Amino acid sequence: MNNKKRMVIIGATSAIAEHCARLWLQKQPADLTLLGRDAQRIERVATDLKVRSPQSEIRIVQAEFLDPEAINATVENIVQSGDVDVVLIAHGSLPEQADCQDDLKACREVLDINGVSPVLYAEAFAKQMAKTNYGTIALVGSVAGDRGRKSNYVYGAAKGLVTRYAQGLQHRFAGTGVKVVLIKPGPTDTPMTAHLKAKGAKLASVESVANQIVEGIEAGKPVIYVPGKWWLIMMIIRHLPAFVFNRIGI
Repeated sequence: MNNKKRMVIIGATSAIAEHCARLWLQKQPADLTLLGRDAQRIERVATDLKVRSPQSEIRIVQAEFLDPEAINATVENIVQSGDVDVVLIAHGSLPEQADCQDDLKACREVLDINGVSPVLYAEAFAKQMAKTNYGTIALVGSVAGDRGRKSNYVYGAAKGLVTRYAQGLQHRFAGTGVKVVLIKPGPTDTPMTAHLKAKGAKLASVESVANQIVEGIEAGKPVIYVPGKWWLIMMIIRHLPAFVFNRIGI
């Protein structure tokens, strides 16, 4: 009988997701399914995790991220093997705002992969978890979703969608055995933010961010700002009057 915790990571090649997986397997062996678009990159992540936790069962799935029918079929296939304890939905991209303004196709792609796709995966798992009244859905949003800013408003709009969706999903499952966790990282030192680091941006370490995410998911927190200082920063930004906010170059 397999008593290992069943975990699924969507976007398993993201640096934050990979570090979360390492922390989970460090605590105890798990039954872990890794989803991504690039088969070679997922395989590299899986190989590293197998070395770190030989007793864990690790599967990889090369998945479609935008086709609703393919997403639904992927999730149904995963849950056929049994209940999922935790699903971490962590995929996305960080675009240049100027590219989104100049190219409507790029704009659409950013909205799809950062907003629509995570929602579709979450909804597919929610449908299955509602049947068993069990499981945790953890969605990686962003502090960028708290208020539209000229520096990244297309990306922020996609993450704002994830925020509103997670709030509604939490309302739907309030008082049930299904938990929904919304994760809002600030700028984090990962390959996705290399261009920000090159410009001198101060970034949180991916190790500390992953540790706070894992602890927050285990505690069942509805919202996790990581690092925690971003809760205060974004509360101030959200509540600035427009006539003040519009003078700020952020």
